[in-house]
Parts: sequence; C-alpha cells; structure tokens
Amino acid sequence: MKDRVILHADCNGFFASVEQVFRPELCDLPMAVCGDPENRHGIILAKNEKAKVYGIQTAETVWQAKRKCPDLVLVPPHMDEYRRFSRRINAIYADYTDMVEPFSIDESWLDVTGSQQLFGDGKTIADTIRRRVREEIGVTVSIGVSFNKIFAKLGSDYKKPDATTVFLREDVEEQIWPLPVTDLLFVGRSAAATLERARIRTIGDLAQADRELLVKLLGKMGDTLCDYARGLDDSPVAKIGEEREVKSVGNGMTFRRDLVTEDDIRLGLHGLCDSVAQRLRRSGLRGWTVQVTIKDANLKSITRQTTLPHATDLSAEIWQTAVELTLANRPAAIRMLTVTVSGLTDEQGGEQVSLFDEDELPDLDRQRRLEHTLDTLRDRYGWSAVRPGATIKNDIGVDDEAPKGATGEP
Repeated sequence: MKDRVILHADCNGFFASVEQVFRPELCDLPMAVCGDPENRHGIILAKNEKAKVYGIQTAETVWQAKRKCPDLVLVPPHMDEYRRFSRRINAIYADYTDMVEPFSIDESWLDVTGSQQLFGDGKTIADTIRRRVREEIGVTVSIGVSFNKIFAKLGSDYKKPDATTVFLREDVEEQIWPLPVTDLLFVGRSAAATLERARIRTIGDLAQADRELLVKLLGKMGDTLCDYARGLDDSPVAKIGEEREVKSVGNGMTFRRDLVTEDDIRLGLHGLCDSVAQRLRRSGLRGWTVQVTIKDANLKSITRQTTLPHATDLSAEIWQTAVELTLANRPAAIRMLTVTVSGLTDEQGGEQVSLFDEDELPDLDRQRRLEHTLDTLRDRYGWSAVRPGATIKNDIGVDDEAPKGATGEP
C-alpha cells in the first residue's frame, strides 16, 4: 500500500501578516500584535520577521518584548479580519482536496493523496498553494509534506517563512530522529522536562525508548508520543464540513488584577463554570472530569484535575470541584484560571449523584430545573440578566459581559 500524502499548512505570523496587508508600512518596522496591557492581556500574539530579529517570541509579555526592542510597534488584534482571512485561505486549500481539517485559525491539514494525478505530487501541490496564498491573500504559508499528520506538522515548523519541507518515510531516521523532542507535536514544557530527566532529548531517543517506561513517565500520552516518534500515526484528515467529536468543553479568563483571596477565587470561577455548564447542556453532554489550569503572576502554569463519581452538567457541581482544586493548589497570586470538563458522554450517560449533602443543597432535579431556567432567561434577556450579586461592580473583570463561549449575549 502506498503512503498517504498529507500536507500541514501553517500561516507565518498570521495575525501580524494580516495587519501588514492593511498597513504595508508595518512591513519595514519591528511589529507585534498583542492584547491590551491595560486589561492584563499584554501578551505577544504574533510578530513579523523584523521583530523576530530581536528574539521576540509569541506568548511572552509586552514588557519583556519591549526590553528586547524598545521601538517595537504594538498593534491590537482584529479577530474578525483574521477569521475572514482564514476562511479565504482554507477556500484555496479546498481547490485541491475536499479533505481539509483546520487545526487552528492559521493551520490546516490537507490529504492530497487522491489529488496528485490532477495537480502533481505533494511538493508541487504545496508550492502551488504557497504561491497562490502569497499572491491572492497577501500572507505567506509554510507547508510540511509527509505520510502522516504528525510529521507533516513537523515539516511546516521545520523551515519558515514561505517554505515547503518534505519528510518521506525513508527520511525518518536520518532527518527526523536527530531533531529535539520538543519539536514533536504535543510535547509541551512539562513532558519535555520529564523526558529530559530520563535523558530523552531527541525524537530518536523517544522512538527508541522503552514503551513501558514512557507510560510510567507520562501515562497514556507516553504511549501516544512513542507512536508519533516512530511514525505510527494513521489518524485521518477530516473532510470539509465534517463534524469532529467534542472531547472537552472549557473556558479561561485573565483577570484585571491578581486573585489573592479565597473569595477572589470563588468569584473568578463563577462565570467560567457557568459558561462551561451551559455549553454542556446546549450540546446534551455531561462530563466526568473537571480540570483547572492556574497561571500565577509570573506566568507559570499548573494543571490539576479530578474524576467525579458521576457525569455532570451542573454549574454548581463544576464550580465546587474547581474551587477545591484551585484552593488546594493556589499560588500566592493568580493571574488566569481555565476550567475544562472532559470525559464527555451524552445526557443519559451516567447516574447523577450529588456532591453535596442533602441538607446543604436542594436535590439535583431541582438544581437542574433551576439551571435550565437560567439558560432560558439568559437566552431571552442576555447573559447579565441573571448573575450572582457578588459579580456586580467587582474589580477583577467578572461583570456584565458574558464569558467566552456562553450564549445569550444581548
């Protein structure tokens, strides 16, 4: 059986590139797109090639970037435009295959196995797409070509900007295995640190490591990463418009000021848990696992999770669990919180058993009726029509605005 031909297309400095389309003068200046420092969202979201020369990195703080380049031009994000450009770029991809799977707003996988008789081999198709996106859209794209999604993604990261990199099966040991293990998709800081302690530093080290050891070090992800390093990824590229299975529902928020007290934390988690629970109910889903990600004032993150004895879609239960996890792992000051519910099942999956004593809260049927009533009121009158009194005129940013992902905005 012949290998598949998979492309991974990654727009270079996408947000910054779109801004330069509208303001060409920015091409000659070190520039970065960032959130509003006034509201504590001062993180670099994208930078142009001129800014890269100064060592400016995505996700670092604005003040760190300014120390490297005092003349750095900062531009606010325009998400509607980025989404519009993303749709136009994906429309170009669709001219070459009906198997186009977005990975993010600026990345997509394409399966062009069946398109080669019409458009040429994988590299030819990639080069054609790069030229068309550059000429028709005004941004550049780096594309990896390989026999699976993981190595195609590795190829798009290998050489930038505006480049095509091909990794064939026979290239794995010579070209891929010497690369740092951190270049492999889903090897984050925590996993990389764990692997480093085991002296696993390259993709080849990972591929040749004992699988049982990797599972012991990283759990199920160790088994998955071992397969990835060995090129054993056969995951398909979804077709255009194909619904992908929802694996988790989450929401996060960076607060206007650091959360330092227990009351701050409880308040900060209210809106996040409300929106997550509402989205679960909208989808007819419940989740078994509640996870919180806590980012402190120094931008260090920790993630903790617990599996419940039942699946839930109730804000009250998600909130109590998130509060317990956060208080048990709280740093001195919290900059950002994210709540995620995973292990999803349909609404009939799993018996609901209350986390609370019967004397402390009404029965779950009553709680569910209450939360469904809140959904109805928010759909009709807007998210802020019903909210806890403590959220009114607070100073951490939990106020009249609906949390990201919630429905019922006025």
